[in-house]
Amino acid sequence: MCGIVGIAGLNPLEPVDETRLKRMRDVLRHRGPDGEGLWVEGPIGLGHRRLAIVDVAGGAQPMPNEDGSVWVVLNGEIYNHGALRPWLEARGHRYRSRSDTETVVHLYEEEGERCVERLQGMFAFAVWDRARQRLLLARDRLGIKPLYYAWTNQELIFASEIKAILAGGTVPPTFNTAILPEFLANRFVAGAETFFRGVAKLLPGTTLSWSPGGGSAERRYWRLPADVDGSRATLAEGAREVRARLETAVRSHLMSDVPLGLFLSGGLDSSGLAALMAPMVREPIRTFSVGVPDADANELAYARLAARAVGAVHRDVVVSPGDFFGALPRLVWHEDEPIAFPSSVPLYFVSRLASEHVKVVLTGEGADELFLGYNRYRVTAWNERAGRVYHRLVPARLRAGIRESVGRLPTALRRYPARTFLALEPEPRALFCENFSVFPTALQQRLLADPTLLAARDPYGEALGCYATAPGGTLERMSHADLQTYLVELLMKQDQMSMAASIESRVPFLDHEFVEHVMAMPGHLKLRGSRTKAVLRSALRGAVPREILARGKMGFPVPVGRWLRGPFWPLVEEFVLGPRALRRQLFAPSILRRLAEEHRAGAAEHGDRLWLLVNLEIWQRVFLDGEDVAGVMGPLAAR
Repeated sequence: MCGIVGIAGLNPLEPVDETRLKRMRDVLRHRGPDGEGLWVEGPIGLGHRRLAIVDVAGGAQPMPNEDGSVWVVLNGEIYNHGALRPWLEARGHRYRSRSDTETVVHLYEEEGERCVERLQGMFAFAVWDRARQRLLLARDRLGIKPLYYAWTNQELIFASEIKAILAGGTVPPTFNTAILPEFLANRFVAGAETFFRGVAKLLPGTTLSWSPGGGSAERRYWRLPADVDGSRATLAEGAREVRARLETAVRSHLMSDVPLGLFLSGGLDSSGLAALMAPMVREPIRTFSVGVPDADANELAYARLAARAVGAVHRDVVVSPGDFFGALPRLVWHEDEPIAFPSSVPLYFVSRLASEHVKVVLTGEGADELFLGYNRYRVTAWNERAGRVYHRLVPARLRAGIRESVGRLPTALRRYPARTFLALEPEPRALFCENFSVFPTALQQRLLADPTLLAARDPYGEALGCYATAPGGTLERMSHADLQTYLVELLMKQDQMSMAASIESRVPFLDHEFVEHVMAMPGHLKLRGSRTKAVLRSALRGAVPREILARGKMGFPVPVGRWLRGPFWPLVEEFVLGPRALRRQLFAPSILRRLAEEHRAGAAEHGDRLWLLVNLEIWQRVFLDGEDVAGVMGPLAAR
């Protein structure tokens, strides 16, 4: 795991400024405290910060091929590099290290841009081909590793994190306000855009190539399966195949020359990884968990149970509300964006704990999207089934009257019926998107000071586009859409919070061959009645304690709403209702005050909404105003 940066000047006569490149590289020191590297030749420059995992002594980057005609910087791990090496050596390539990075160099020499199609792993890399005068940027299939880029009149500039691009000095930190409706609705921005105008994500499964003579081109080299398996495999048959394939994925992800461990939440996914991982290593595995003081949001008892079941050496940490909010400005800086999910903060604290003992951890990210583990899958399936009967039996005029009656209920009584087929249209936008939106469209129309933002951009456009082109029924399509939108944001959280503590996180559930197999499985093997992850539960039966196998998903529900209603109400006063926040004129002050007052009084639950607004203001102070993270919470101390 590392940090990469680079500059490709559009003018071949203007050399790269090494001082700029070093500044970009060293902003990412947290991603690679073990080493640094720089390579500059005329208008091309590559930089690297290294967290040494494989071939600790010999894997320095930027790395050339034998004659220096190809140079690469890589962030990530190539799990099949050992399998590729004999074929490459037989083709005449001479290795000077045991590093997986060197396999990327030689594979590029053989395959060119198509080299990515033979790589198994998580990666973002840049290759400069001196002979062809061509730059190639690539990102892994699922988007496990990040890569951002920006075009200016002078250059193409890229990096593992946006802050490094900003440190280059040619891209100003300007708020891309066009994304605001999407952020408010979904917590994040899907697609290529970011919060910064002019800075883009390289999308998962995509390459970007550029040369002075040929210009630039993007290519999507991998997609999710286009078909769902129509065979009538039984649950038992599906479970046996899932178990075997998951074991293979876990074994491949244990590749390391340094100590590794596991983030253990006490849920099915991470407990399953612990059970499969433990027999594959010689020493007891090391597991790490995090909790908060509130009993109803604490899974530590289950995590300890799972650790005991596999004989792990277990450690955990409890994050107080004060530590939670005190870390927020620094973690917003690390994430480059407002923090979408409160669970990002505990993830940083458990990463910091793990970094004292290991350099690599496995995590259960991705299983919920693959196996339909979220409650929203179950709710949507129920709404769809019940809604079909309701619309068939109840006349349209009566349905309209019922919908209006639900809308007139007091806020406290409206909350649940408003999320059912009684109030929702039977189509994906309502059932899949609006029903789980933080700020639904109707509320945004009152909240946004500039209503043209909402008119110009469909907040659900990316998700609905993925849904529309996916195979299968509603459940399969939801899963496809989430893997390409929601999961990408979760992976960025995982990457940036773990790298903030200089630790590498790996996601065996997202081995691309495993993903291809599971995504081709029909939804009825995953969601059976109200039972989520059915085939995975069956696959792990006998390996995971019964108490964990039978429990539902908790999802680390950090009680932010309760905290903001109580002793941390001053954060709302400062970052949502304060004069500095209101002067930005993004939102209608009257609606902000109503949301805040309803929440504080307990008349409605707006915790998620206030969380997003607080984070948005902190992000603006850190990145747009240039305020030091240490001073962001200063105004609260003066209260």
